[in-house]
Amino acid sequence: MMPIHPSVWISYFLAVLTGFAFGFVLERGGFGSTRKLAAQFYLTDMRVLKVMFAAIVTAMLGLTLLRAAGLFDWNELYVNPTYLPPQIVGGLIFGIGFVVGGYCPGTSVVAAATGRVDAFAFLVGMGGGVLGFSAVLPKIQGFATSGGGQRRFLYDWLHVSYGVATILVTLMALGMFVGAEFIERKLAGKSAGKKPAEPASGSTTEAQSA
Repeated sequence: MMPIHPSVWISYFLAVLTGFAFGFVLERGGFGSTRKLAAQFYLTDMRVLKVMFAAIVTAMLGLTLLRAAGLFDWNELYVNPTYLPPQIVGGLIFGIGFVVGGYCPGTSVVAAATGRVDAFAFLVGMGGGVLGFSAVLPKIQGFATSGGGQRRFLYDWLHVSYGVATILVTLMALGMFVGAEFIERKLAGKSAGKKPAEPASGSTTEAQSA
């Protein structure tokens, strides 16, 4: 057996360290709770949108700066090929599973690490879904690989430079942050305006006399 190069072990170590750090940040951010995650779909707590957009924009800006400085080779970055039709269907299935189960794959692992039973159930269901997909893949292979399979980027689709696309995505993210804060304030105001129903006068009198 050929010896493993030290750089491979370093890559594994950094991958595991990054995974633990990512899970720790998710748990500390409250992403191990189905209530906080599901609140995104009720528009009462938009932290999922804000955190994920912040992570995307941070990574994008970092890659842009490294690329501009000549410290990063874009061709060395692996990007999943684009199969648009099956990816749209997969996104819909993913979204339904997120709403029903209250977790996504990453947050379910985080919640399971803290001992949440529902997260373990979600992981079992996710594993069953993976096995089920593997079983039916030969029958839907044509659809699963439809859409070209080329690497498609937003700046190619918009026919703009990478830098312009970066600016546009950053502005979109800022707009999403402002919109999320506005929606949260509106819904918080409605919730605060709902006062609990006062008891009937007869009930109050009886309670006082008692």
